[in-house]
Amino acid sequence: MSKIVKTYNAEVVKRTAKRCKERGIIIPTFAQMRHPETAPEAVKARLKNVGLWDIDPANLFRITWKNDPETGLFGGPNHVEIPAAITGVKARIIGLVGKYFPTGAHKVGAAFACLVPRLVSGEFDPDYHKAVWPSTGNYCRGGAFDSAVLGCTAIAILPENMSQERFTWLAEIGSEVIATPGCESNVKEIYDKCWELKNDPKHLIFNQFEEFGNPVWHYNVTGPAMEDIFNSIRTEKTRLAGYVSATGSAGTIAAGDYLKSLHAGSKTVATEAIQCPTLLNNGFGDHRIEGIGDKHVPWVHNVRNTDAVAAIDDEDCMRVLRLFNEPAGQAHLASLGVDQATIGKLSLLGISGICNMLAAIKMAKYFELDENDVIFTVFTDSVEMYRSRLAEQTTEHGAFTAVNAATAHIGSIERQGVDNFKELTFTDKKAIHNLKYYTWVEQQGKTYEEICAQWNPEYWRELFTEEAAHFDALIKAFNEQVAAS
Repeated sequence: MSKIVKTYNAEVVKRTAKRCKERGIIIPTFAQMRHPETAPEAVKARLKNVGLWDIDPANLFRITWKNDPETGLFGGPNHVEIPAAITGVKARIIGLVGKYFPTGAHKVGAAFACLVPRLVSGEFDPDYHKAVWPSTGNYCRGGAFDSAVLGCTAIAILPENMSQERFTWLAEIGSEVIATPGCESNVKEIYDKCWELKNDPKHLIFNQFEEFGNPVWHYNVTGPAMEDIFNSIRTEKTRLAGYVSATGSAGTIAAGDYLKSLHAGSKTVATEAIQCPTLLNNGFGDHRIEGIGDKHVPWVHNVRNTDAVAAIDDEDCMRVLRLFNEPAGQAHLASLGVDQATIGKLSLLGISGICNMLAAIKMAKYFELDENDVIFTVFTDSVEMYRSRLAEQTTEHGAFTAVNAATAHIGSIERQGVDNFKELTFTDKKAIHNLKYYTWVEQQGKTYEEICAQWNPEYWRELFTEEAAHFDALIKAFNEQVAAS
């Protein structure tokens, strides 16, 4: 029995299956998102003529790390390795690339995993409910996309200070948009709006910070994609040293749990902004690393499996964003011996991806890793989400010069030290876990028994390893009903 899907409404499922039949919708299983080459041949044939961001049912099968942007079909996991000439460390830093998902960010997968199990079980009725997507960035975009493809009504909630690209696209896709006060660190304001919307039973809230479909997707899809890459590059000496992820909703960081299940020595490092160091020292504040959220510990974060915390200065992220994308910055990197092919791929790192890269450098230095060590991370989205931020930087600071480029590389990358990096003891982890109480039990209606249960590793093992099988059984049965409609 699923711990996430609590009921099954056969009448709603029957109506929803009929809707999907009319729209030509087939829903992929988690196994197919992990192994997209197993998609139905009819879907593969259709994908050749469907754009990556098109509101087309076939694009549900592009919710995978393995999209081939050249053929429109599938290949190996999309990834970029940042060379030592840039990072200044011997360890290999490899990031999965989120740009080649529909919407240009991997959050479309997390949103899928929250909505679809409830859709195929009848808990979400598209004839009645509206899907509410509270977010500090890409998650509400992913939710709006999934809703549009599946014929569901979407409401996106995000802070008013997020980049204009996000608001423009949400309006174009037809989503209702609610802008809450503040920036990416103002999560409570989003929760307050959710409580207001809950007064209308038509609103079903898919809160990524508490929806377990979010980390279940990353454990079963993102983690295996990294393992595929590791197996393709490993030698007898190669070690999977660890995984770095901005905490955000604590969905993506669950890929670290998967890697630990195969590589016991792997360490998981959580990343946040030094301007709002919630995990590092219970701090608070505002920052510019869009989409990572903070000021609380997400309900879906398996804190006991997190080994260290790295806090990154948002100013370093903005300087490196310019270094990677301004002509003077690219020229400076070329002078260091970075090849043009690699320079051309640096635009695949958005602001949070740069944050993850800088945290991986901190990790490599703290643990004294060498050329045999591999650190995985995620480049959630690309510079395409932040062109307006680049323009703002030029307006505020002037043109980016050769001197600025050298300063950014030396000051923000090479001199990235082990300060604001904390290896967590058992009691440190327990202290961070206990912070969940104040948000989730006192404010959001969770129970004392639930928060105590989360400290047990078995709670997470069952969740991560068993729920995807439950979901896939429901999806397969639903697709069969669609076909028979």
